[in-house]
Amino acid sequence: MKDWQEIVKLYEKDSIYLAESADMLVRNIKYEIPSLKQQIRKCQQTQTECARKEVEYGKTAVEIKEQFNVSCKQLGIKGEKIKRELVTLIDELPLHYKQVTCNARNLDELQHLYREFSKYTRSEKECVATAMLQYLCEHGNTTTYEWRTGKKPTSIDEPKLNVELEDDEVMQPSSEIDFDSGTVNFGDGDNIDFGIDLDIGEENIDFGDTEAANFGGGEQLDFDISIEDCSGTVTIESKQETDAGVATGTDALSLLDNVHTRNMFLDDLFELESFVRQRLVEIKLEPDVISMSLIETAPPSMQKQTETSLGKMLDSIKALVSELTGGKMQHLFLIKSSPRYVDRLAESLRQKCWQADKMVQSQKLMVQKQSEAVEEKKQLEPKLQLIRQRTSELQKQIESEISKKYKNRPVNLMGEINTI
Repeated sequence: MKDWQEIVKLYEKDSIYLAESADMLVRNIKYEIPSLKQQIRKCQQTQTECARKEVEYGKTAVEIKEQFNVSCKQLGIKGEKIKRELVTLIDELPLHYKQVTCNARNLDELQHLYREFSKYTRSEKECVATAMLQYLCEHGNTTTYEWRTGKKPTSIDEPKLNVELEDDEVMQPSSEIDFDSGTVNFGDGDNIDFGIDLDIGEENIDFGDTEAANFGGGEQLDFDISIEDCSGTVTIESKQETDAGVATGTDALSLLDNVHTRNMFLDDLFELESFVRQRLVEIKLEPDVISMSLIETAPPSMQKQTETSLGKMLDSIKALVSELTGGKMQHLFLIKSSPRYVDRLAESLRQKCWQADKMVQSQKLMVQKQSEAVEEKKQLEPKLQLIRQRTSELQKQIESEISKKYKNRPVNLMGEINTI
């Protein structure tokens, strides 16, 4: 006990204890308390940032999932086994071709009017305009061989689409997406950007023909995939001479499957459309003496045409062109002709599923980090409160000891200590 009292006396000698207490007080005020405050502020910022990112990731996941669903809906697939479903879409082409042929037959009156107009204005006895359209109306969507030779083939050896389906995994976009993250505006469902470029130009896909496919207008589905240099593209060469009436290569394709004959059909439609548009312009203009004399000597089919009847014909042509050049039909044509395109289109849809799942995982990670920040803040706040309390006690003790040395005169420590 005497030894301990001796130690205390030595410690109090020359006010060593006051120097150490002052050092502890300064260290708490300048470093310990600000450090704990900064850590707590950082936790609060982390909570706010994580909460914000959680909402953003949730909205992005919902948007991507909705885009995936809209893409699948536009393509007419469920979005489970994507490759297999895309290849199955080819089975719809005969139905589309049948509808196109049926609608083309409704243009008989317009074809007759155009031929009469051509013969009248050119003083020709016969007119061979819109030959492909006329052939389709009379014979239907026959094989290219039958159109070229005038004979039905004894057998048809149509090229097969070779697509690897073994790697076609089942896609299940995450069902854990928080759909309450806010209202998402997806825009017009008919103009979804799929990340694949469907601008079919003259340097793109090689269908084995010297003329490039021209799909005209119609809805645009942008998939951001270049069709150029597709190593898996099917290139079909037409055999001009077939053995014993066997249709092979492009000869085995139907007229609407064959890019060359399909373009001829579209050219006929565009020719008729231009004719109707020009006739509408002429009808709307005020007639002069020359035009009136021409109309009086024109065939009856030309004289009875009105702005209303020509407008209906124009609508019919535009509907037929749109049906054949629409976004989905472009996909069907490319799917049937290019295995590589099927792979890229399937991959682009898979990417949307993976991105949606990644956003969901990121959202979960933000929730976890937010919980960790809340827990860390709970642990730091009692420490801060405790060090504040001990610092205040130390302040009072130092003030008391200094006061004793100066005959109990009041002593107050001023400065940052009063703002802790």
